[in-house]
Amino acid sequence: MGSALNIASNLRRRSANPFLHGFATWCTPTIAAPSLRRKLAEMVRAISTGSSETVSMVSSKPSICTADELHYVSVPNSDWRLALWRYHPNPQAPSRNHPLLLLSGVGTNAIGYDLSPESSFARYMSGQGFDTWILEVRGAGLSMQRTDSEDIEQSAYAKSKQIEAAAEAVTEDVQSMEQLPNINHVSVAESEVPNAKGDHIDIATMWDESQLVTKLTDTFMRLSERLSGFLSEGQSRIMSAQFFDQMSRLLADSQLIEHFNEIREKLLSLLEARQNSSIAGQIRDLSERLVNIIEEGQRSVSPQLFDLQERFSATIEDFQKQLDLIIKYDWDFDHYLEEDVPVVMEYIRAQSKPKDDKLFAVGHSMGGILLYAMLSRCGFEGRDPPLAAGVTLASSLDYTSSKSSLKLLLPLADPAQALNVPVVPLGALLAAAYPLSSRPPYVLSWLNNMISAEDMMHPELFKKLVLNNFCTIPAKLILQLTTAFREGGLCNRSCTFFYKDHLHKSHVPILALAGDQDLICPPEAVYETVKLIPEHLITYKVFGEPGGPHYAHYDLVGGRLAVEQVYPCIVQFLSSHD
Repeated sequence: MGSALNIASNLRRRSANPFLHGFATWCTPTIAAPSLRRKLAEMVRAISTGSSETVSMVSSKPSICTADELHYVSVPNSDWRLALWRYHPNPQAPSRNHPLLLLSGVGTNAIGYDLSPESSFARYMSGQGFDTWILEVRGAGLSMQRTDSEDIEQSAYAKSKQIEAAAEAVTEDVQSMEQLPNINHVSVAESEVPNAKGDHIDIATMWDESQLVTKLTDTFMRLSERLSGFLSEGQSRIMSAQFFDQMSRLLADSQLIEHFNEIREKLLSLLEARQNSSIAGQIRDLSERLVNIIEEGQRSVSPQLFDLQERFSATIEDFQKQLDLIIKYDWDFDHYLEEDVPVVMEYIRAQSKPKDDKLFAVGHSMGGILLYAMLSRCGFEGRDPPLAAGVTLASSLDYTSSKSSLKLLLPLADPAQALNVPVVPLGALLAAAYPLSSRPPYVLSWLNNMISAEDMMHPELFKKLVLNNFCTIPAKLILQLTTAFREGGLCNRSCTFFYKDHLHKSHVPILALAGDQDLICPPEAVYETVKLIPEHLITYKVFGEPGGPHYAHYDLVGGRLAVEQVYPCIVQFLSSHD
């Protein structure tokens, strides 16, 4: 703020321009109101980060954030504020020329990089002299959607309590199960995914046609707004067709079906048209006709149409819940690549001020995929990447040649199936599975091996990782990531750009690490991308020995031997390019 006022004061002294004189007078401390001075401070911060939005560091961070500082960066043209955990470099360590950005995997937050003082990649790297930052992309960890600047700190505390409360609830369930070992009972974490065939929702017994018409019209209008955003061209009818299929199953009478199908076709054409007041009126009229059809069916004596009104209302309620989730979790891989990562890199550069304006970056799993995709984009566009060097941990752009367990996600590559499951509550699912994977009879113990190899992670740290590190994943994100299992590898949302095609144009040194028993990203998958990078720029290493110890997906980051074997390897590589 003081620097800004000095600039304004200099402008007043040096310029005869009356506009500049007035501006400087307005900024003078003896005249400017506190609110105006705050506005100017926000403008200066925005200019310094190359963004039209303000950024801030919370003065009091929540307990779940174990970094030295917690920063928030606003994403332009978005309502997201991304959380950045910062670890100050050890003043006793060698001085480093580049700050370090850590990128996490899909559906994970910053905790995986800082499980404990003894098992923390972030603290280790700051101890080696690196100004270390962990990004939590939109939807992960403490990142949040737009809030007033004064409420950021309060919102961060609220998000922290949610994460901690979920972990505590599962811990209490496990303890209860241990006290009652003969009772076969599992407490399942609450899922955000609606069940179209689930329990009936409480519905008013009164049949209010006007309310139902309004609700149905609102559903159609919101559906129309989402068509072009969720699915690619040529698939836009799937979402609306799914809703109409649910409704048509309620109508057993052939005469009603005939009337319904007539309205259905008209609505489908309207839902795909551009929104205007005329179309909105037509949608309302057709909604009213649908309600009248249901009313006609209710008067039928057919037992198949018994309670048709309630089932019709329940169908609308279920679909609205599904729409709400799609609207809330409306982002994909390209949003991370094109919006989240660039604005955060710009912010870190403004804070750390590297001489060559470049960063180091380490990406685990999807974090490494983001680094590869960035290099490919820069190569295609002929731009100089903002990276001095990069490290990828268990990452690949192409999984077609491997037996990756992520192939379990392939059914969600079908857009219709993705709409049935608009989000995957990974955190809730793993929390629900934890009791069955961590105690006899170990029904889901195979899940443990996907995360960490045997004896490679302390049980308490493994528990913390499972219960605190995972988030909810949008189906839209999964739809794009599943392209990594098809010919050509991962591509952009419109399927017009394949990220592996231009990786060979990169001039950035890369260290690519793999784990010998990684079931999610096996060494052969890692190598599928490694071989595309010019030989003089790539260093490839697989951790794990035939007789043990072995490395699974998270052992490269938080395994008990990582601090002795993996971390020094990364420091040596980055130091050689610093």
